[in-house]
Amino acid sequence: MAERSSISRMAMKAMGIFGGVQMIGIICSIVRTKLVALWIGPVGVGLFGLFNQALDMLNTATNLGIRQSSVRDISQAQENADEQGHISSVVTAVRRWSRWLGLAGAILTILLAPLLSQWTFGDANHIWGFVALSAALLFMAITNGEHAVLQGLSKLKRLAHATMWGTIFGLVLSVPMFYYMGEGSVVPSIIAYAAGCLIFAWIFRDKDYKAANITTRETFTIGKDFVKLGIYMTVGIFITMLTGYVFNAWLNNVAGTAEVGFYQAGYTLVNKYTGLVLTALGMEYYPRLARVAKSRLRLTAFVSQEVTVAMLVMAPIVALFILLRSTIVWILYAPEFDVILTFISWGMIGTVWRTLSWCMAFVILAKGDGKMFLITEAVSDFIGFGLNIWFYHLWGLTGLGISFMVWYVIYTLIIYVVYRWHYGLRLTLGSFLTTLLALGSASSVMLAMHFGLTSVAICVTVVVVALCAFLVKRQWSR
Repeated sequence: MAERSSISRMAMKAMGIFGGVQMIGIICSIVRTKLVALWIGPVGVGLFGLFNQALDMLNTATNLGIRQSSVRDISQAQENADEQGHISSVVTAVRRWSRWLGLAGAILTILLAPLLSQWTFGDANHIWGFVALSAALLFMAITNGEHAVLQGLSKLKRLAHATMWGTIFGLVLSVPMFYYMGEGSVVPSIIAYAAGCLIFAWIFRDKDYKAANITTRETFTIGKDFVKLGIYMTVGIFITMLTGYVFNAWLNNVAGTAEVGFYQAGYTLVNKYTGLVLTALGMEYYPRLARVAKSRLRLTAFVSQEVTVAMLVMAPIVALFILLRSTIVWILYAPEFDVILTFISWGMIGTVWRTLSWCMAFVILAKGDGKMFLITEAVSDFIGFGLNIWFYHLWGLTGLGISFMVWYVIYTLIIYVVYRWHYGLRLTLGSFLTTLLALGSASSVMLAMHFGLTSVAICVTVVVVALCAFLVKRQWSR
């Protein structure tokens, strides 16, 4: 009972810390985009988006996923090592691999600069812009390595400070450039932002484990497992990006750019904004799970407890999101985006299934089972792609919301089969009950809003928020 209470506290604290950090990141992103729009104009916004998209693609391809995969090795080294030297060796290996991959990515970017300029802009006028961005790629790789070390060692406050102050400082460095340099500030501001993040990653880096005296060969040997897992993760992410791109292209050809805009707006609300909660919880959950990856009993306890906490947090968020969907769309977009309201409602029910599958799927990463991760993600992506096309033909934008829900129901079943029969793990009755609570509350509010029973929807939401607050408080005080 004491361990369950401790887990709940850790999960809630992590969510509070990193939820706040992510909100600051979103605010900084909004401010940056707004200033670019005001001082540079649509051309600046377009350049900013294109260069950042290319940079994200290059970072994903060259970082080999070690930002996430190495967290597992660091956590396990901390849990199992009999002496400090082994942890220092793993930390040193992660830092070296991050630098090597950053240098490789920077060199690749320089070599591909002419092609990147041609593919992105259709001319050779931006070659030197991509050459300059190679520095940002190197900065990002080193930053990711330091963040992975902090997360793996569960030094979450230091990680939060590094992320938050890096984001703010990056914005502060960029603002004068936007004002004085105009269109020419886009590339330098991206580099300055990456440099700001690196500076604070270095300031808040872990200092307890000094650089180990290991050879290059030993560095390769230590890094072999997390690089292998990272490659599987990179391929999985690439498949997800590819299927998303192909579907957007198909939708654009079939229904037009405006329809793609509506879909992207709804998908962002359903997937990305609610995903901030899961990301915040995952910062503490993943390394904790990795440390006990060999214990079936503790894995069962940790996953079930995480499901309970995640559902108690997600249930009121989902209910409020459906209740206030019109207001949210009005604030973030415009009145004509009301066509995505039913998309949002169905998508929010899908978010509950996504939360359940998310908690179980982390076991695959905690065990370092790269092949299983790639198989489940690829199968899921292709199923989601097919469902999107089928359901859009049937019900339009509403069908895409239903598709999102059905997709995550199927994905949850796939993950549960792996979780239950491949790894021999179970979920407790309490985790199932909290999942039913979240599903029931989301469905009730959606039905009430559909039939125009706003007062009923408000009552259900108030009850769900009060009940979940009470249950969270009870979990905390045990």
